[in-house]
Amino acid sequence: MVLTVLVAACALIDPDGRVLIAQRPPEKTMAGLWEFPGGKVEEEETPEAALIRELCEELGIAVTPACLAPFTFASHAYPEFHLLMPLYLCRRWEGTPLAREHSALKWVPARELSSWPMPAADLPLIPMLRDLL
Repeated sequence: MVLTVLVAACALIDPDGRVLIAQRPPEKTMAGLWEFPGGKVEEEETPEAALIRELCEELGIAVTPACLAPFTFASHAYPEFHLLMPLYLCRRWEGTPLAREHSALKWVPARELSSWPMPAADLPLIPMLRDLL
């Protein structure tokens, strides 16, 4: 039986249409790769609630459910588990994103996202973001 892991991710979009990506720290799997912020959805938690919690923990920003727009999702088979990752768009939040749990943060124009090394599950999301922005 394959373990399916549900992870919610967010494309934070600034007024210039750039997307925030975060670099995974050295102590985590896939260290050094860039990803969309977010995290694992806990038991009895909605993806939106998980995202609000994770964005606060990881970036120190406050997001309300009304500011999260479901956009698309990724479904990817890693050797150890299958990842199901809904991606939400967010253009409004309170606070300034800080790298609390990541090595670095970077605002990147959507057309340049494919230039950054990302986990395999994130790659199919890039063309959709590029087409939107």
